[in-house]
Amino acid sequence: TNSWRSVRQRKTRSCDESFPGAMAIVECNQLLSPGSTAWVMISTVLVLGMIPGLAFFEAGLLRRSATADLLMQIFAGFSINCFLWFGIGFTLVYGDTLGGAIGNPGSFPLYIGVSDPSKCFHDQSVDGLTFATFEMMFAAITPLLLTGAYAERLSFKRFLVINTAWEVLVYYPMAHWVWGYEGWLYSLGALDFAGGIVIHATAGASAIVFSKYLGPRKGTPSESSLPLAAIGAGLLWMGWFGFNAGSAMSAGAWSGAVVANTQIAAAASAVVWMLLASRRHRVNLTHILNGAIAGLAGVTPAAGYINVQASCILGIILGVASYAGPALINHKLGIDDALEVSSVHGIPGVVGALAIGFAATRVVDPTLTNQGVIYSSSMYLLAVQALALVVAVVLASVVSVLLCVATRSMNEESPTDSHIPLLSRSDDRHQPGVLRFDDDDDPLLQPLLHF
Repeated sequence: TNSWRSVRQRKTRSCDESFPGAMAIVECNQLLSPGSTAWVMISTVLVLGMIPGLAFFEAGLLRRSATADLLMQIFAGFSINCFLWFGIGFTLVYGDTLGGAIGNPGSFPLYIGVSDPSKCFHDQSVDGLTFATFEMMFAAITPLLLTGAYAERLSFKRFLVINTAWEVLVYYPMAHWVWGYEGWLYSLGALDFAGGIVIHATAGASAIVFSKYLGPRKGTPSESSLPLAAIGAGLLWMGWFGFNAGSAMSAGAWSGAVVANTQIAAAASAVVWMLLASRRHRVNLTHILNGAIAGLAGVTPAAGYINVQASCILGIILGVASYAGPALINHKLGIDDALEVSSVHGIPGVVGALAIGFAATRVVDPTLTNQGVIYSSSMYLLAVQALALVVAVVLASVVSVLLCVATRSMNEESPTDSHIPLLSRSDDRHQPGVLRFDDDDDPLLQPLLHF
């Protein structure tokens, strides 16, 4: 069945057991589809490509002196988040629920049991390891969105603490509540196809908190390379098809509809940004790139539930809302959200999640329990979506405030001078961003160097 709630939101049980109120679980090898497995593996690689895309996009829009530190944050954070997901993340999100609050740490630690043929994910057409690795990409990239908000203001040590703590305290609980089988928001019927609530709304809320607490950047911000930013945005746009359509966990008409919705919303939002900017004859490349990414972020939660006409309307609304965001957040409130994460990710995530409450239809997903207001007389789904958004924003904001306070002593050194002890700028290479390994200073390598 092509149901998101039976694909990502599931519980693992032994194959000889039955799901209450659902079809009996059959042997896993009878559910697996080579085509769907291949598509999810390809989608995993596409989402992986969003990591350098994010790095290039942000680096191109920041000052040249900040690019090396940004790239180091993104690739170090990505490695740490993947390792965390393997160790504890998957089981905390998709393990047997503990009162709807978090997954059981003993269900799948270190992926143990994920590929056990005696157990399977209900109605899943891909194997457990493929599913877990695909989900790893989501967990890894989400905290890294915040690098665009607090850019140029965090020491590397402080970044490592914030990235790791945010991953564990915000992403894991929120993902379990919405996507984990019997998570409390899942049980209420909250829908989030690929992360508008779990990813973009939480990142947007945290972006505002971190940017406000850390204060404005020093000097006059400027772009280092618009071509580099365009390459990064292109990688993000391409990877988003794996991000959204891969979440269908199948290669078929449903994932095709998701691809169409994703592209239509992105294009519509980009066009709106261009039209709005042209009123003052100031259309530039960043308007187009930000508009497209806002559309991609906003359609993410709804891509598997709405039709293409609704996707077009949603893209237009996303363009208007995200274009107005910087005027309110950055200028009116005086918050230096460096790369407008709150406007390009946060606001679209909220709008897209609410759009489900209006336009979700069984024509796209026949297994939906509740439809949007347009297709039913019930306001229930809209109310649940609003509740899930409030929970996401409150959780992310509270945790972010606590992290700002708890780590304030770690930012005593200049962010541009902060690095892993083994990494430093060479004394004879003063160009910004040039790094080298100080191997001869590493006590662990001394025996090898003197061998």
